[in-house]
Amino acid sequence: MAHLLDQLLLDSANAAAAAPALTLADRTQSYGDLATAVERVAKGLVHLGVQRGERVAFYLEKRFETVAVAFGAARAGMAFVPVNPLLKPEQVGHILRDCNVRVLVTSQDRLDYVAPTLAECADLRHVVVTGGAAGTPPPGKRTLTWADLTAEREAHTHRVIDTDLVAILYTSGSTGKPKGVMLSHRNMVAGAKSVASYLDNRASDTILSALPLSFDAGFSQLTTAFQVGARVVLLNYLVPRDVLVALEKEDVTGLTAVPPLWIQLAQLRWPQSVASRLRYIANTGGRMPRETLSQLRAQLPNTKAFLMYGLTEAFRSTYLPPTEVDRRPDSIGKAIPNAEILVLRPDGTECGVDEPGELVHRGALVGMGYWNDPEKTAERYKPLPVGVGGREAGMVLPEMAVFSGDTVKKDAEGYLYFIGRRDEMIKTSGYRVSPTEIEEAIYATKLVGEVAAFGTAHSTLGQAVVVIATPPAEGTLDADRLLAECRKQLPAYMVPSDIEVRDGPLPRNPNGKIDRKILSAAYEERIAGGAP
Repeated sequence: MAHLLDQLLLDSANAAAAAPALTLADRTQSYGDLATAVERVAKGLVHLGVQRGERVAFYLEKRFETVAVAFGAARAGMAFVPVNPLLKPEQVGHILRDCNVRVLVTSQDRLDYVAPTLAECADLRHVVVTGGAAGTPPPGKRTLTWADLTAEREAHTHRVIDTDLVAILYTSGSTGKPKGVMLSHRNMVAGAKSVASYLDNRASDTILSALPLSFDAGFSQLTTAFQVGARVVLLNYLVPRDVLVALEKEDVTGLTAVPPLWIQLAQLRWPQSVASRLRYIANTGGRMPRETLSQLRAQLPNTKAFLMYGLTEAFRSTYLPPTEVDRRPDSIGKAIPNAEILVLRPDGTECGVDEPGELVHRGALVGMGYWNDPEKTAERYKPLPVGVGGREAGMVLPEMAVFSGDTVKKDAEGYLYFIGRRDEMIKTSGYRVSPTEIEEAIYATKLVGEVAAFGTAHSTLGQAVVVIATPPAEGTLDADRLLAECRKQLPAYMVPSDIEVRDGPLPRNPNGKIDRKILSAAYEERIAGGAP
């Protein structure tokens, strides 16, 4: 039974060293070879003088080295920091400075791209360059090649226990700059075991890694696979059709994605060979529109659909079993194994049936807080009130839970329904309106490709509802017709005051979700400037 993150991989390597672990393009790496690479990375980091708990970042697309760095840092007793390869130099520099990164692993072209900002990263000592020879180092830094880092050597890795810090995952920064969520070995191993159990992952699975590894659900594709000895196909896709090509080529049995990708995939024709092999699909990162789910299930009649909810602060939280999808397609399900999900009022008491409240997560997956940010940590990570969940009056050390900031409700059978994020709710005409609910209704019209709803300041309404939508994959979008459908389907206070049609796709945040914040800010700027 693995207790440390690296043990998930090493246990599978010990059980079946020749079994395929990773596939990238036309190359496959076995569990044995990956375990050897991880061990060499760990010893190489210790040889560089990196101390227990210090941070090792990687700024790379998905490749064998990316995985080896993450698990090698864990093996050495350090914490890895995935930096989304879509981030710009200023964002990369913020992350490296914020958590005092000691070692950065990147490619030569990416190093050239971010080199000016690295000079401001005072704690950064070493830059490891994948590929060939390392180029000119940034001022005050030492560069070395991947071969230098992974040379055979003797070194003793640091002592590690399961409550030690193993990763810092940066949120997409919906409010202010990105925050680093700290996760322990225990958090990530418990998450791997829990998710693999309800997805029924097995060694014969092939899992497509389509999400960024800097996203908790993206990294979870590795941990759940390694937990059972399955194969992961690493995909750096450019367009959604690349995903279908990979599914067919690699005989993929499991795919997890976020709603914007599912929306695009649902509008494509899936090869019959994919439908016959794909054992499950899973959604995370927001509610999948019901129309999108219907389109996917029509093309994948034998594929199980898992609707999931998670937050980086607790890695994974809920899932809806496929057997319940027809009965309650709008539900995010119940707590995953080894977690408890509560719906609480502002005073900390539990909500009644169908009463909206804040989703609160307790259990082994609750993270360690935000790096170097006690104020934000205190806002989100709090002890449960006595008598709620497992909290008893005699417990001297209170257990910490994650207060998500998401508004949900629970039905009489205990199934949860997502209403909206507290900081994204639209307050109009005296009502609190979920943008997700408006988007869901618009997707149901089948007139759009993608849609985002948000609120904008209004002198009499408080906020007016604004919708930005793209045309469907085939055809055009008539804003007047869409508005007429909204008036049929939505109460008056939810009907958009403005519908803006633009070519797709809509902008994404680094985790692949449609970025309402960017759309809202751009809209406000246009209005302020007098643009139509």
